[in-house]
Amino acid sequence: MIRIDALWLCTQPHDMRAGAERLMAQVVHALGRANAHHGYLFANARATRMKLLVHDGFGVWCATRRLNTGRFVWPREIDASKALSLTREQFDALVVGLPWLRLAELREITRL
Repeated sequence: MIRIDALWLCTQPHDMRAGAERLMAQVVHALGRANAHHGYLFANARATRMKLLVHDGFGVWCATRRLNTGRFVWPREIDASKALSLTREQFDALVVGLPWLRLAELREITRL
């Protein structure tokens, strides 16, 4: 199993034809370095495809996910040069297309 201690969402849209080398260059350019056991998430402009790049300390893993219908909930109003840290719960919601940015408010029912 691949160990991932931290997940980072790269908010700027990327070309999904990019391979692990080009995506890793984006991580290093944006964050200064790629840490071992950290995962970096990228999406295309339409937010229908996503790539996860993981540096495991020895090499780089690259996984792709595509939604057949709908879009991933991807923040666009945030500064494109920044990366957001995600919790495991937020990541789990993101990869299935749920509104992961609103998890805290969805835990409580305040109106009927």
